Amino acid sequence: MQRYILVTGGTKGIGRAVVEQFAKEGFHIITCSRNAKDLQKLKLEIEQAYTFSKVFYQEADLSNRTSLDAFVKYVKKLGVKVEVLVNNSGLFIPGKIHEEDDEALPFMINTNLYSAYYITKAFVGDMIKSRAGHIFNLCSTASITPYTNGGSYCISKYAIYGMTKVLREELKEHNVRVTAILPGATQTASWEGVDLPPERFMKPEDVAMAIYGAFSLSLNSVVEEILIRPQLGDI
Repeated sequence: MQRYILVTGGTKGIGRAVVEQFAKEGFHIITCSRNAKDLQKLKLEIEQAYTFSKVFYQEADLSNRTSLDAFVKYVKKLGVKVEVLVNNSGLFIPGKIHEEDDEALPFMINTNLYSAYYITKAFVGDMIKSRAGHIFNLCSTASITPYTNGGSYCISKYAIYGMTKVLREELKEHNVRVTAILPGATQTASWEGVDLPPERFMKPEDVAMAIYGAFSLSLNSVVEEILIRPQLGDI
């Protein structure tokens, strides 16, 4: 049986690690990114490394509703069953609420919350009908911990954490599992240029393994949330 996972923002960081982990386990990949060249490179590398796995992609900016809708239309045209949805797309811009530009919050909400909200709404109906599926939302330790330079990022991550909790309650009777992932500082592009040793960061592969582990449980169980921090604590 062919199995499909949809990972938004699948070319870098945690998204790329999730793509690798599930491709290794025989899944076909559906993904998107704002950069077409990164998507082409991903397809080439994954299909060479995991010959069973096929990568289907479309360039998309999920903070833009028109672009998001075009990506949803593309996925629907594939005519496949999305078994796993990983809402990974997101962006971190540091700043304090009282100092931020007025556009900071709308931009963070569009990128970090609405993208997951609308993508989930597009595919959860099929999961409900088939009484199967697993939704992972990439939240953050910023979903539960206020950071003084986190501003609108924290607000958006608190919001997606809340959305995940509501989804869990709504979908349990439909046999659709929902998991919040709350990673701390992970070695991704968000931390580029920071003068800290690598051992202060988690590896994206560790988060991906945690996601696959939660997915692999029997259907009798669900991991409602996974909180992962660097061994030496938050940065």
